[in-house]
Amino acid sequence: MSDHPMHDRFPYSSIRNAIPRDWPGGRRLAIYIAVNIEHFWFGSGLGAELVPQPPAALDVLNYTWRDYGNRVGAFRLIDMLDEFRLPSSVLVNSSIYDYCPDLMDAFRARGDEVVGHGRTNSERQGALDEAQERRLIDEATARIAMAEGKPPKGWLGPWISQSSLTPDLLAEAGYSYCLDWCMDDRPVWMRTRGGGRILSMPYPQEINDIPALAVRKHTAAEFATMIIDNADEMLAQSATGPIVMGIALHPYLVGQPFRLKHLRRAFAHLASLRDRAWIVTAGEIADHFVAQS
Repeated sequence: MSDHPMHDRFPYSSIRNAIPRDWPGGRRLAIYIAVNIEHFWFGSGLGAELVPQPPAALDVLNYTWRDYGNRVGAFRLIDMLDEFRLPSSVLVNSSIYDYCPDLMDAFRARGDEVVGHGRTNSERQGALDEAQERRLIDEATARIAMAEGKPPKGWLGPWISQSSLTPDLLAEAGYSYCLDWCMDDRPVWMRTRGGGRILSMPYPQEINDIPALAVRKHTAAEFATMIIDNADEMLAQSATGPIVMGIALHPYLVGQPFRLKHLRRAFAHLASLRDRAWIVTAGEIADHFVAQS
């Protein structure tokens, strides 16, 4: 046995151990689109950077670059989702409801799923103690529930940050699934304290515009081709058993006009797969999996 730290949330299981039941309609590839709607503190806290700023500078450039996503990019993305009749799972910082409520009104009008994504992306929950992290989860959940009439079922931590207790706290707060653990193409049950469990849903770290565009510097055309190629290959792979493909988008990145032009090509391809792939929300995939478990 290794002396290195391990976790006991779930056992190892290879992709050859297929899920025993198909997705609805006999389809074997489920696809969901995650739209990250994020709000940041002004002049402090964490945040993606277009360019580095001096520590003492008031960071107007990066703050307003991100804010473009909430003012412009997200609405252009909604128009494109409408154009191709594609649903989305909206991963929302709860402070968005006070900052730009009309944006969430637009997603609500579409009937999109709302997923908890913390209070703001200027903080990480993994750095908090248990009481502080529970407060973060409770405050974000309550604010979403107040606006939507029901609490979210799913959670993605801001910056995909987790403490050693996060799955326990999420399960205790009533969440049925989380997106932070990115180790599989299938949903995986995770153990939580007290004999409970929470479902880990696949969330992409490759078909994700931040790593692809901001980190690896792929072009908009390359990112669109990545989405298309990934969907086609996973559709072929799904012959051996049901799997899940997620697509992670941030409106301040893909909502830029020159990138939207190429994303339209990817969305058109996804729409063409509708008869062969189950294109729904992450919550619908989780609900179906739970009902069959």
